[in-house]
Amino acid sequence: MSRYGELAARYGTPLYVYKLTEVEAARGELLDALPPECELYYALKANPHPELIRALRQGQEGRCRAEISSTGELAAALEAGFTGADCLYTGPGKTDGELREAIGCGVRLFSTDSVTDVRRVGAAARAHGVVADCLLRVNSANARATTSIRMTGVPSQFGFDSECLAGVLSQLRAAGGVRLAGLHFFTQSNARDEENLIGEFRHTIELAAQLSSELRLPLRLLDIGGGFTVPYGAPGPRGSYPKLRDALCGALDQHLPGWRRGAPVIAFESGRFLVGACGTLVTRVSNVKVSRDRKYVIADAGINVFGGLSGLGRLLPVTVGADAEAATERASLVGPLCTPGDLLGRDIALPALAPGDLVEVPNAGAYGLTASPLMFLGRPAPVEVVVRAGEVVSATRLEHRRRPATPDLGRDECRDESR
Repeated sequence: MSRYGELAARYGTPLYVYKLTEVEAARGELLDALPPECELYYALKANPHPELIRALRQGQEGRCRAEISSTGELAAALEAGFTGADCLYTGPGKTDGELREAIGCGVRLFSTDSVTDVRRVGAAARAHGVVADCLLRVNSANARATTSIRMTGVPSQFGFDSECLAGVLSQLRAAGGVRLAGLHFFTQSNARDEENLIGEFRHTIELAAQLSSELRLPLRLLDIGGGFTVPYGAPGPRGSYPKLRDALCGALDQHLPGWRRGAPVIAFESGRFLVGACGTLVTRVSNVKVSRDRKYVIADAGINVFGGLSGLGRLLPVTVGADAEAATERASLVGPLCTPGDLLGRDIALPALAPGDLVEVPNAGAYGLTASPLMFLGRPAPVEVVVRAGEVVSATRLEHRRRPATPDLGRDECRDESR
């Protein structure tokens, strides 16, 4: 019997279970690994559930803020208690409409990726009679880490190419409605070892100091990204970073000696590390069949509810509650969708399962439900249950409903409190 059998019986399957104590533990571990003068942005793309966002916002003297990339994520941040001023708005394709809405909701800090992006932020700010702060996201020409998903050193829609930044500075400085406030880097994701993570951060800090000095760029805020790791859909602990704080302090003291008094403010961002380990996906076996000597375990959860990396061909090993000590066999774990691509694990070791048994996918708190093709085939979304110390805090289900479209009249969803 799964440890979540009672919740599955009450709310049905598939089912996501999120533990708030794990969210708070992850936040504490990461902030302890960073210099105490630094700020931390939670990347809502990992999981925009308001209860998880609220847990991250509370405590730690306000050191955890929100990194958002859409007005939907902005709405989730506001629902969780953040203000617009607590948010960093990122993304290479910001539209005029969403910028109007974000600035109307009080967002004043934007990461920008191009001259057009900066000008668009400025136009929206001027329309509200305010000035917005812009970080220039930098796509470094070089990289240090080798054991992560690369986010820099290659052609990309993200950021200004570092070698071309000097050539567009006059245009950036001429943009109205904005103030150049600093630099933003995000060079890697899910770094698998501390030495590579430290090496990348050192390179980023050195480059930021160099660009600021050579190009006379204001540097009130320096966001040097993240890359902190936790397994995805597989057992295992979060990453550990015992050397990181001292290494960061040393690099910052060397290249940006005013950082301890906030000149510049240093920020990091994280998504998967903060929420990845808090979540478990619980799914029920609906059928077991053999086709040409290959066994298939068919569950009621597939890539429609846990498909965050399905586009990369990632296969997801699973564990099975209290039955994990049972004898194992080789089988493919598949979902209920009418496509052969609905595959959670091909020819993996599974306990002998029968229809009605529950299967648990661990470390499913990041890039789970909202990173999946949820509407494909119109199956209902799973219930998401949030628990603290075994008690249910909330149980909700996302719903998609078709409704008549109305013309976009350019009206903001939030009242502009700056006036």
